[in-house]
Amino acid sequence: MATHRVVVIGSGFGGLFGTQALRRRKDVEVTLVAKTTHHLFQPLLYQVATGILSEGAISPSTREILARQKNARVILGTVVAIDLDAKTVTSEVLGRETVTPFDTLLVAAGAGQSYFGNDQFAEYAPGMKSIDDALELRGRIFGSFEWAELATAPAERDRYLTFVVVGAGPTGVEMAGQIAELAHRTLRRDFRAIDTRQARIILLDAAPKVLPSFGDRLGGDARERLTKMGVEVVLGTKVVGVDSTGIDIETPEGTRDRIESATKVWAAGVQASELGVMLAEQSEAELDRAGRIMVNPDLTLPGRPDVYVVGDMAALDNLPGVAQVAIQGARYAAKHLKARLDGKPAPEKFSYFDKGSMATISRFSAVASVGKLRFSGFLAWVLWLAIHIVYLIGFKQRITTLLHWMVSFIGRGRSERTVTAQQILARNIIRGIPPEDLPKLPVVESDHAPAAEPRTDDAAEVERVG
Repeated sequence: MATHRVVVIGSGFGGLFGTQALRRRKDVEVTLVAKTTHHLFQPLLYQVATGILSEGAISPSTREILARQKNARVILGTVVAIDLDAKTVTSEVLGRETVTPFDTLLVAAGAGQSYFGNDQFAEYAPGMKSIDDALELRGRIFGSFEWAELATAPAERDRYLTFVVVGAGPTGVEMAGQIAELAHRTLRRDFRAIDTRQARIILLDAAPKVLPSFGDRLGGDARERLTKMGVEVVLGTKVVGVDSTGIDIETPEGTRDRIESATKVWAAGVQASELGVMLAEQSEAELDRAGRIMVNPDLTLPGRPDVYVVGDMAALDNLPGVAQVAIQGARYAAKHLKARLDGKPAPEKFSYFDKGSMATISRFSAVASVGKLRFSGFLAWVLWLAIHIVYLIGFKQRITTLLHWMVSFIGRGRSERTVTAQQILARNIIRGIPPEDLPKLPVVESDHAPAAEPRTDDAAEVERVG
């Protein structure tokens, strides 16, 4: 019997869990294509940005995770083309293109930051979607305190000690709370020329509520806790301009104002992967305003029963863009595919089971919405800790994370405070390089020879021993 070739795009929750769900199928060969070599636990990126965790604690190697899954292969590369008629995926890394054929395609490429049509804001207000983003923000946040220590004018010092977080959803609330803890608790004894407790942390959103998806009571609890921590919560106010030294805002009354700030964090809005456009053009599917592709109830593309789309890329029943949607969707897609291969009736339409939502505000304080239950405070924080430990991939990551949390939450330290100029500057410098000047893999004559056949485990072992 011929092997069924499955290509999975993306190494996030959807891609990884979808690949693992097929691990016992000897008649299936899975190729996972991803633009990074790691699986990212995105909900904890803000802790990398604020020095609690190292990047390795939340981004284990994809190859290591899948090393024992014999029917899975990992390919590094950014997907640049998908041909649904020819059934191929083309990926590229450093100028080298790889074409991978498929019988079934699972697309779980996730989403990026949305600046609502103002992409120029990204230069001065990084988002929170990748390790690069988190490391840049770490450099900007800790660097601002260093620059404030060197400032000779009050206005300059105040600009460096003003932090603006745009977006009052879970990521924005968590980021604002951690910056406040940094300023008021962790760093308060570390400087001589400045008092870090005088730092100004502003949480800004055009919406009228904090954590609107959590309901009025929990949103109110979160706002009250943030205010007690010294965070200024400014709602109903939209951003109309961002530059290197500040942010321009507009109030509901139409009045414009400016906040002088060297460090801005963008945590408002997401935009689905551009691969959605590529898929829509080759199928009967439509896109919603966020770029998500509208899928069938079984998560397949209209007119394309061999293509599944899961997670942040898929638009179905107003499902939220959270990890559980991607995980459950990927597992359902794998179950649906296995039934199809076995000639059995397909499972009923995808039904999402909401396991609840949580957001941490500060140490020992969080909010949680689980079913009909709504609670906040220490109990919600303990539940938040437990859930995040469970979903961290790998024993090493769990142990490392627990140790770092003990240092940060019980003591005052932040064990990951190393920053470099490269972290702060690299993203924008790379963006400014013309495409023709981007680095490419070196080409030698022998590179044009046919690729060698993949070695079997026995052949690899003989070569290693020899």
